[in-house]
Amino acid sequence: MKKYLFQYIIVLIGLLPFIACKKFLDDNPKTALTTGNAYGTTDDIENALAGCYNTFYSSDYYQWENVMLSDVRSDNAYPGGNNEETFYDYDRFILPPSNTHSYAHWKMFYNGIARCNVLLAKIAGVTDANFTGERRKQIIGEISFLRAFHYYQLVKLYGGVPLELESNTAEPEKTRKPRATEKEVYDQIVADLETAVENLPDHFNGPSGSATENVPAVNKVRATKGAANAMLAKVWAQRTDRDYNKVLQYCDAVINSPEGYALMGSYADVFDGNHDYNEESILEIPYLAGSASAACWGVQLFLAPEDGWQKYCVPSKDLVAAYDAAGDEERKNANIVFMKTDANGAPISWADENWNPCQDPETAIPFNYKQKHPDGWSSGDDFYLLRLADIILLKAEAQNETGHPGEAATTVNLVRKRAGLSNISGSSQEQMKAAILLERRLELAFEGQRWDDLVRAGVASAVMQSLNEYTYTCANGVQGNPVKMDYTKCTQQRWILPIPQVEIDANPNLKQNLGY
Repeated sequence: MKKYLFQYIIVLIGLLPFIACKKFLDDNPKTALTTGNAYGTTDDIENALAGCYNTFYSSDYYQWENVMLSDVRSDNAYPGGNNEETFYDYDRFILPPSNTHSYAHWKMFYNGIARCNVLLAKIAGVTDANFTGERRKQIIGEISFLRAFHYYQLVKLYGGVPLELESNTAEPEKTRKPRATEKEVYDQIVADLETAVENLPDHFNGPSGSATENVPAVNKVRATKGAANAMLAKVWAQRTDRDYNKVLQYCDAVINSPEGYALMGSYADVFDGNHDYNEESILEIPYLAGSASAACWGVQLFLAPEDGWQKYCVPSKDLVAAYDAAGDEERKNANIVFMKTDANGAPISWADENWNPCQDPETAIPFNYKQKHPDGWSSGDDFYLLRLADIILLKAEAQNETGHPGEAATTVNLVRKRAGLSNISGSSQEQMKAAILLERRLELAFEGQRWDDLVRAGVASAVMQSLNEYTYTCANGVQGNPVKMDYTKCTQQRWILPIPQVEIDANPNLKQNLGY
């Protein structure tokens, strides 16, 4: 059924040139970043647009490292993976500018942005009679959304970055740009998202729940007005000069959208792999199980010891304790699975330094269980980029920050009810702030949100430096003394990553972040 949906999406969106493709995002898009390519027909533009969307498939960041960069850097998870240097450095806030993973992210974001820049520059000159004004507007909205989405990731990770809004040039004065300020980057993101809202439909070919069962899928894998409004809410909350009145405005635009977004009745169903394109989804990456080009191999790095080595993003004891203290069994069981044996029934074959240093066969090790079907590096479990529960809790945060903790409690309770938890009442603004931060942690664990939440609340250093997490050794079957994990390097300067050294070396106008 899911493969059929993919093929149906292609036709619905109008990507007729992709009849031979296995998915709606072409692996070899015709958007080469040169001025020599022709963009004269509807097919050319649709092909180029597919190339813009393809960034979600073709990068480590959107496959799995977005979760590592948020949940592992926070109090939600340990690096795992035998503490490989890269992820250990993320976790302990000692990442050097020479880190190759960080450079790969930087390069990928700018490649995605460049594809959008080229298409935005070319679309105005398309005179094909088959290229309708409505579709032209939609594509301008989609491209603007995608460029904003990539810049949002960049500014959160690195702070102010160069603003590249044209990419068909090799002129040094245009390619070797200095860093824009954080505010300038966010202002550009807002401008792009406002363009997206102006040009995008609420839904393609009917709202979710209407027409055939296949139609709603289109509304979940393409940028829509709802996705753009959701991003505007998140942007106005995350930027340093945040405006919670705007957050409220855009959250309400999503919640009251004609698309009809709604919380699913069961939290477990949202993440069981069988309810893609559901009414809670605003935007998701549609992976295709077993596909060489459209599957998600990242799930294999999180879940299940089926291939005999330690996995990444191991749930922390602090996170497990938070679920237990809240009595939140439903979300805990949906997000974390404890295992003692591998897929063949043999005891797990590695010593986990946090949970099971002596490989006790009776001691279970937890795994990130957000996506549940690794399928041997070919998972078809979709990844939500935006979903309604996040926006509802963000609205509660905005209500509280604008002086209405009672209203915030009512909004939070919409999400708590789905998890089977009792209502909270409106308390002081500070108490409600802590309650919302906790609720977001329990609801959104392993969705790449926790670090942003800690930064936005201004408590990232306090939370990490006060965290009581320990590692253990094992000698002759005897567990050693606990060694406290060191998060003293988590100062406010380290809330953002260093600019990759490769970029510093190539562009003399770039300046490194303070503290690196």
